[in-house]
Amino acid sequence: MDAQKVKTLRQQTGISFAQCKEALDDAGNDLDQALTILKEKGAAIAEKKSGRELKAGTISAYIHQGIIGAMVELQSETDFVSKNPEFKNLADELAMQVAAVDPADAEALLTSPYIKEPDKTIDDLVKAAVQKFGERVEVSRFIRFSL
Repeated sequence: MDAQKVKTLRQQTGISFAQCKEALDDAGNDLDQALTILKEKGAAIAEKKSGRELKAGTISAYIHQGIIGAMVELQSETDFVSKNPEFKNLADELAMQVAAVDPADAEALLTSPYIKEPDKTIDDLVKAAVQKFGERVEVSRFIRFSL
């Protein structure tokens, strides 16, 4: 196993060292295959945690040039996760996404390509957060305003 590849994978995903190492081992040290494995595991983990109760979260707002605004409520199971700077950053990114694409509903938001990385969807970001934090994470509501 190549330690540099584990480090690279960890930087790209933010997922734990152990999970990155395991994915690289399963992928025969192939970085692209390891990314695919982690994405699939993230979806499975998100599905497993989908029934858990959401008791905490954060609200983020984004204003674009004073003419478009968006607010997003991102929920988690515990305040330990909701106070994490990376969780708050995800909420900020989601608010910017809402301002940019004006999704009709939560499903449209989740299926929209992420504006900063169009090869990923918002659902991919949320599932990666579930995998990273080990808790259920969900966009509970959002709103967009424009002049």
